[in-house]
Amino acid sequence: MSARIRVTLLIAISLLAAWTVIAKSPRAGPGEQVRQAAVAGTFYPADPKELAATVDGFLARAGVPAQKGHIIALIAPHAGYPFSGAVAAHSYALLKGRPTHRVVVIAPSHYEAFPFASVYEGDAYATPLGTIAVDKEFARKLARSNPEFKLSSRGHVPSPDGAEHSLEVQLPFLQRTLSDFELVPIIMGEQSYEASRALGVALAELIRGTDTLIVASSDLSHYHPYEQAVALDGKTLNAVGEWDYLTLSDNFQNRTWEACGGGPIVAAMIAAERLGATRAQVIKYANSGDVTGDRGRVVGYSAVALFQDEGRGTETPKFSLTSGERRQLLDIARKSVESAVKDNKLYELPANLPPSLMRDRGAFVTLKENGDLRGCIGYMAAIQPLAQTVRDVAGFAALQDTRFRPVTVSELPQLKYEISVLSPMRRVMDLNRIKVGEHGLMIKKGRYRGVLLPQVALEQHWDRNTLLDETAMKAGLPAKAWRDKDADLFMFTAVVFGESEASRALTPEIPVWTDSPTRPGQRVPGSPPR
Repeated sequence: MSARIRVTLLIAISLLAAWTVIAKSPRAGPGEQVRQAAVAGTFYPADPKELAATVDGFLARAGVPAQKGHIIALIAPHAGYPFSGAVAAHSYALLKGRPTHRVVVIAPSHYEAFPFASVYEGDAYATPLGTIAVDKEFARKLARSNPEFKLSSRGHVPSPDGAEHSLEVQLPFLQRTLSDFELVPIIMGEQSYEASRALGVALAELIRGTDTLIVASSDLSHYHPYEQAVALDGKTLNAVGEWDYLTLSDNFQNRTWEACGGGPIVAAMIAAERLGATRAQVIKYANSGDVTGDRGRVVGYSAVALFQDEGRGTETPKFSLTSGERRQLLDIARKSVESAVKDNKLYELPANLPPSLMRDRGAFVTLKENGDLRGCIGYMAAIQPLAQTVRDVAGFAALQDTRFRPVTVSELPQLKYEISVLSPMRRVMDLNRIKVGEHGLMIKKGRYRGVLLPQVALEQHWDRNTLLDETAMKAGLPAKAWRDKDADLFMFTAVVFGESEASRALTPEIPVWTDSPTRPGQRVPGSPPR
């Protein structure tokens, strides 16, 4: 039987199981509402002994890396155990011997659409290994904390379209690794950044000071050829490792990257950050092709732990470029502009570029003529390899910066080039850490965003408070909006170098954000003009 036929049969059996569960009452007894196992026998074994042996086998074979720090949250996949169970076990193996009395599991909705986070309103979830009580007091507090959360069975109890598996499949692993715990089951019907932020912030406030674990349930890319999936999932996991959850959310929303539980991942990272987590460790990655041998259409899986490390801050490794790499990027920018202006063609990048130039980074290219600004466009978001970003935005700066007429052939010899390569972005948790001239800022409040590059404050001789005010106003917000509870400030650094002056490196103490195309002096898309 081929791998594709096996997958088709699993789906068909899953749908049949869903209808079987619907026919049963979700109540185990008078006054007690239990969400019965819906995908036992399809996604994982239905026999309790077989299920326990299967999970224990996965856990026994999972490598447990050397770890330092307290685990705040885990990310684990949710496909059928034959496909993703071995990967999931790498997350859960870290829990052996850990005292945990509450587990919050955040999972996506595959079958029902609803515009809120559904916190299960019932008393318990059941698997073949037994019943897990819901922490109803915590669930009620969470539901009361925000109108975007509701006590509900939506997404939990099977619908005519299918039985949700993304939360259920996590439970047998928890039952085999934790001795006694209560459950807070959450299905996200809405996975926008705002929805993820609201959930993450609320969870952090309720969890602080307790022995609670967060689990984000998510698979990665779906149905790409093996090599393409590995590359795409690598970008997602790199952003997780850099703790750049805003880029994750943006790229999930615009479908540049893929994760069916992207919202749960972002919510877990936001909650974990506010609970003191400072490090994300990718423990295991694999995809369905590694199991079935069919590499034509695969699904990606990862095991990740979010740690609180004593003595470790939120810094990431320093980012820099060698003098040779800078020269290469300047050469790419110049040739891109010349090709666009002279021939109206896209410059073809040279082969065998160094790995540092093929890593996804945001960047801006600034053009100057006789010392005056002639064009500047950039990508805040790390949506493509750095060399490609510099190539693209250089051409845009020459021809598509609407503040200027397009560059002409006669101007080419007079142009000077400056490139700003951006680091990953971190949320500002201490305003005193913002260093004027070293850190750029981005503010996000609802649909409003505003960005200022690090060199702007230096050139304008601003102090920190002025920089904060100007960033808010750049987003079309009041000057003091950065103080608002629902506003997020992110800081980033840049490696800035050019032809008109000595190269200067504003190397990151703290990493960068990414966004859709934008340019200094122009509003970020989605924000009103100032």
